[in-house]
This record gives sequence, structure tokens and C-alpha cells, in this order.
Amino acid sequence: MDLKRAALEYHRHPRPGKLAVAATKPCETQRDLSLAYTPGVAEPVRAIAEAPEDAHLYTSRGNLVAVITDGTAVLGLGNVGPLAAKPVMEGKAVLFKRFADVDVFDLEVDADSVETFVDTVARLAPTFGGINLEDIAAPRCFDIEQALQARLDIPVFHDDQHGTAIIIAAGLVNALKLQGKALETARIVCLGAGAAGIASMRLLKHLGVAPENLLLLDRKGVIHSGRDDLNRHKAEFALETGARTLDDALDGADVFIGVSGPDLLQPQQLRRMAPRPVVFALSNPDPEIRPEMARAVRDDLIMATGRSDYPNQVNNVLGFPFIFRGALDVRARAINPAMHLAAVHALAELAREPVPESVLAAYGLEELAFGPDYIIPKPLDPRLMERVAPAVARAAVESGVARAPYPEHYPS
Repeated sequence: MDLKRAALEYHRHPRPGKLAVAATKPCETQRDLSLAYTPGVAEPVRAIAEAPEDAHLYTSRGNLVAVITDGTAVLGLGNVGPLAAKPVMEGKAVLFKRFADVDVFDLEVDADSVETFVDTVARLAPTFGGINLEDIAAPRCFDIEQALQARLDIPVFHDDQHGTAIIIAAGLVNALKLQGKALETARIVCLGAGAAGIASMRLLKHLGVAPENLLLLDRKGVIHSGRDDLNRHKAEFALETGARTLDDALDGADVFIGVSGPDLLQPQQLRRMAPRPVVFALSNPDPEIRPEMARAVRDDLIMATGRSDYPNQVNNVLGFPFIFRGALDVRARAINPAMHLAAVHALAELAREPVPESVLAAYGLEELAFGPDYIIPKPLDPRLMERVAPAVARAAVESGVARAPYPEHYPS
């Protein structure tokens, strides 16, 4: 059976979809019924009405995240609409549950404006302990996230922005370390000025990359100060530079980050980069340049893609389940830059440690060690929960957005 047919059969049988709702309390006797619903349910209602924070004691809200989209930028399929986006949102929910035991309701919102989307989500927010925005086109995704963050007191996290940025940054920290280069002085070129590209450049500035060393390109070329067609998000990265094309930008560059489209980085362009370059070709499923082609012209590079069949997969599942786990466990009001940086460092540090036998067995490997083909942890590494969630929780407490203390069951 080919993959397309297998995927349809997988989603259809034995029951349609990938999610179901399961009761967490017994409902077998008359007493169970009287506790689950009337008259017993009135007691938690009264308690929450008196002290709203007690909702996390008596309801599922404290472990419930909404995965929400408008369907305008679904995978590589574009604006397919909210209904067609539902399989992806259900898939995201499965990953939340599998990797961090976070419950999810997926919500597909039919909204033709930023204001309508924001108002709809904000009115539903009392249901949830956090909101994961997904597959929303730029630049509206930036405005939506910013408006919801300002309006709500629960974490709002656009994974296509921040999740991707965090994994890119963690891998880049390690790749540059292996290449003997400093993040603070590295010259970085990013092809793609959508959600992932802009969020990644913002996070790299937080990590210490000099703004003048970041060149961002969109479909029209280098984003420079002479352009008059830039939205405010792109304008943040406009430099005074003579570079106009990707060829110009790559001259002497240390890093190429592609979050754009297939086959947009040519071998001759790769040759223009500095010695010991780092190439993250993250277009999926077809990268900006195939690893085989890249290595044929540069045997001194370190490379990552978004694919699982090559080394160094930049996979968001390394981040979002554990980031939300840490945020929920301290009842954070937001997921802020301090928490982003904590996740970056936790992931980067984990990849430098010896790999457990369980991870080798899961991937059918005899050995795996920190080096050019292993700069980012593997998604099935059980230590991700032990490292990333506590790091995020601690950053939330230390940065003042937590409403609960650092959990006692977390490592001290």
C-alpha cells in the first residue's frame, strides 16, 4: 500500500480521526452521578466563583491546551481553510499527549480578519490553561499572537514562530561550537521572512548575535533599508547594505538558514560561504539543498534539515510539548523570551551528553555522540521531559510570570 493510501486508511479506521474524549472519574453508580453532575457539581462551581484560580484544582483547565488555526498556512499546502486543517491540529494534539501528557482540544476557526480571530479565541480562553497557535500565515500570525498575549493571562505560543526558532537556535549553538565559531560574531543569512524566519532572527538576537550580522531575505531579495515595501516585522531587520541577492548575502557567510522552499540554494552559492559553514535547509519535505548535493561541494559543513531520514532533524516536537508542560506546571501567565532561551540551552546541553541505550534502540543505532551528525537531541529521547520542562518552569518562576512555585517533583 502506498503512503498516500495508507495515510487515508490510518485516519479513517477503526474510527475517524486521531482524538477522543475520555472520562477521568468513575460514573458507574448513583453516587458517582451525583458527584459528577447535579447536585455535587455545584460545590466546585461555588469554589471557582469565589476563587477563580481554584479552577486548576477542580477542572482539567490546568492541563488543557487549545491548538488553534485559521487554516491559512497549513504545512506546505498553503491556505486550505480551517476544516482541511483539522487533521494537522489533531496530529498536534496527539504529539502533546504522547510526549508531555498534555490534553488538547483542537479548534479550527473560520475568521476572515485578525480582529475576528482574536476575539473568538479570547472569548474561549477561560476553557484553557494555554493556547498553541498553529499554521497561521504571516504577517497576520504576528498580530494575532501579540493581541492575544496582551489580552489574556495564560500562555499564548505560536509554534511555527517560536517552536521552530528554539530548535533552530539550539542546533545552531552546537553546530557553531563544533565549527569553532562564536555565535556573537557569526554572519548569518536567513532565506524566508515568514513566521519561522522572523522569529528565529529575533531569538538569535536575544542569544547575542549582532544585528548587523543578520541578513534576512524574502522573495524580493535582501531586506535592506532602501526598500519601501516592508511590513513592520520585516522592517525590524532592514540593514544598510549593498547586498541585494542571495549570492551577495552568502559571500563569506558562516550560516545559512532556509525556511523558504525547495532547491533555492544552489551548489555554486554554497561555495561562496566562509570555511566550515553551517547549513540549515529546513524546507519540508524538499529542502533548499539536498544534503548529498551540499556535501559534494562542501566537505567542511555541518548540515540540518527538517526531515527524519537525514541526521540533525529540526523537529518542533523537541520543544512545544515540554515548553507547555513547564509553563502549565507553574501556571505561567505567558511563555516569555526567558523561557524560550531556557529551552534553547536545555536542548543544546542535552545533545552534548552521552546518549542512552534506549534512544539507540529506538532508532536502530549502535552509537550516537555529539558531533557533526548529532547536534540536536532525538525526539524519542526520554530525557527531554526531564530537562526542557524544568528549565522552562524555572525560567518562568525567575522571570516573574509563574503563579505557582517550582514543582517539588522537578529536579532542584
